[in-house]
Amino acid sequence: MLRKLYDWTLSLAGRKTAEVWLAVIAFIESSVFLVPADVLFLPMALARPARAYRFALVATVASTLGGIAGYFLGALAYEAFAKPVLSFYGKLDDFEHLRQCTGEDTLMMLLVTSGLSHLPPIKVVTILAGVAQISFIFFVVSCVIARGARFFALAWALRRYGEPIQDFIEKRLGLIAALAAAILIALYLLIKYSGVSGAITSC
Repeated sequence: MLRKLYDWTLSLAGRKTAEVWLAVIAFIESSVFLVPADVLFLPMALARPARAYRFALVATVASTLGGIAGYFLGALAYEAFAKPVLSFYGKLDDFEHLRQCTGEDTLMMLLVTSGLSHLPPIKVVTILAGVAQISFIFFVVSCVIARGARFFALAWALRRYGEPIQDFIEKRLGLIAALAAAILIALYLLIKYSGVSGAITSC
């Protein structure tokens, strides 16, 4: 199923309506869709590098709006809609673990890392943010900054280096971003356990 979704998403890059599809995929990725918008964004930006930053803006805005939708799914319709979606994609266990083991301030950090590197998956964290009803303003700002940083960094790299960097981005950038996010989380937890007050919980 995942491979078919990936191939279908990738095929959208060659359509005249690719920019619209980018907005759609970036939106639903944040709450209900499994394939990241990067899959569509990369070939689009590579094919039309002059529009790379425009595509990055479209993806950032749509992804943020999708995150807001996920937030309200968690806040207002968790049992009716969000829970079945998470269960369908096999993310319900991850969600419940985060729900039980993560304090509000740690969740705020995860909003940033998920936006940068999908660690944890964006849909899990956005829905959890709604369930926990963290600051909506912080939620929106974190979406714009983290997701914008990801898409605009990809746009810059593709405009600067072109096709030779595509293979690196597809195979290595996710790992590097995940490692950077993991280091960020580790440093954050280290500071918290060193005595700074906060709402960390553990299981």
